[in-house]
Formats: sequence, C-alpha cells, structure tokens
Amino acid sequence: MPKFSIVIPVYNKEKFVVKTIESVLSQTHTDYEIIIVNDGSTDNSEALIQTFQDDRINYFFKKNEGVAVARNFGIDKAKGDYICFLDADDYWFPTFLETMNQYILKLPEQKVFACAIEIETKHKSFAAHYSIEKKSDYEVLDFFDASQKECVLWTSSVAIHKSVFEKVGNFDTNIKKGEDTELWIRIGLQFPVVFIWKVLAKYVYDEESVSRNWNYYFDYYTFEKYALEEKQNPKLKQYLDLNRFSAVIKCNLSGDLKTATEIYAAIDLRNLSKNKRILLQLPPIVLKLLLQLQLQLTNLGLGNSVFR
Repeated sequence: MPKFSIVIPVYNKEKFVVKTIESVLSQTHTDYEIIIVNDGSTDNSEALIQTFQDDRINYFFKKNEGVAVARNFGIDKAKGDYICFLDADDYWFPTFLETMNQYILKLPEQKVFACAIEIETKHKSFAAHYSIEKKSDYEVLDFFDASQKECVLWTSSVAIHKSVFEKVGNFDTNIKKGEDTELWIRIGLQFPVVFIWKVLAKYVYDEESVSRNWNYYFDYYTFEKYALEEKQNPKLKQYLDLNRFSAVIKCNLSGDLKTATEIYAAIDLRNLSKNKRILLQLPPIVLKLLLQLQLQLTNLGLGNSVFR
C-alpha cells in the first residue's frame, strides 16, 4: 500500500494540468499513488493526462458533478494511509511529500498536516500571510485561532490521515460554494493542525477564477448547519462571522442586498475588526473601487484581502 494517495480533480484545466501532474512525478518521496478524477472535462484535458505513462497514475473519467463529488470519488478509491489533494491548476515543490513524511514520522500522534503556500500572480509570486506567530519550524495549532487571516488548511497543501475522513466525513456535496472550508471546520472541531512553515505548494491566483467571483461565498446552508454548535463554541462563531463578513461584502458587490441583510443580521460585530465593520457600511460603488485596488496590490504581492 502506498504511503500517500494524491487526489487530483480535473475540470477543463488543459492550460495547467500537465504542470500539475509533473509536479507530483517530480517528488523526491516516491511512495505514492495518483488518483486523477476527470469531472467531465470538455476541453483537451483528457488527452493531455493520457500522455503520462506511470504505473502510479490511476485515471478515472466521470460525468460532471462538481469538485466535491470528484474529490470524494478520489477519497473512496484511495489506498494510502494519508490523503493529499492537488487542484489541477496548482503545483507542489519537489520536497512536498518528503517534508510531510518527515513530520508524520516525527509526530505520529497527529493526523492533520499542512504547509505554508506561495501565491503566484501574473506579476510575481509571494508567500501567503498567516495570523500565526512563528516559534519553530512547525506549530501544532487550533484551526480557528490560526485561520484569522489566511486559512492554514488549503486543499493543495494538506496531508490528512484517512481515519480523519472516517470520523468527520468527506466533502459535503450539498455545498456548492466553499465546500473545502466547510470540511476544514469539521476537521478543526476535532483535530489540531500541524502547520509547517516551509513553503511547499503554489496557488495560482486567477482574478477570473470561481473563488474570486462575487457570487462565491458560504451559502446559507453552511451557516444553518452550524447554527446550534456556534452558540456553544465562541471560536467557531468568530470564524463563521468572518465568513459572514465576506458573504455580506460579496452580496453587496453583486447587488443582492436582501441576502446581505439576512446574513449581516447573524454577525456578532464584536468578532470583526474596526476596518471590517467600516467596510460593511460602505456603498457598493466604494467597495468595487476598493476591490479593484486590492486586486492590484495582490498582483504586486503587496496586499492582503479585506474581503476574506
């Protein structure tokens, strides 16, 4: 059995998927299998994937049902002790798996491992900014405390023991927006995170990608799912309020004032910084100007998103 199972969901990623797969095949640690799940791509992705000839690659084509279903399909096929995800437009540095394995051996009681990431824009690449004090080469953290700025768990930067999924479940396929973050919440409620400061993965920042779309935010189902638990868990409540803040901003930007008002009503404003409270009061025209500035700064490696 392999040590790692690497799940790569693919949907119309012909511009990136070759480099993504090559970044896995270039790993210095070689005890792994690759599970590529083609989620009904209509571009040239399949032909490009099939140019790779490696016994560790397991390729599956299925009808398009969304990334949560595709990742769950990969989890179900996985034979490794640890499951990693790699989005088909992201990349690993060569020592990603080697480093993960080192910390897994060093901290055998831990189940959830993550590394720092680098963000690539059209102008430059820069390390992500985290709300964590660096005390060592790694930290064992509470997910909610550590994710006040950049989330410490990200799909292309984790190695998670398969028993974690047996305990908390897989990706919730009822969630169409933010399904990965919702899984991190379930994991964070039950497991600490080993965060490795070494930058081992690269996220390609695309202004046009779905995660930057004004309509991409936690849907109401996710907030309802934790309605009772957040009343008993202040850390969870604060984290959800940060995501509510983002949802309100994006609803205001898209003109959905009704949804913005409903979500805003559930926020405990004490969980937000002064700057965020001010942003919630600004008219959409001002928010759009600020967003344009933020995107420009991010492309230059100078900005942190105020629209979390």
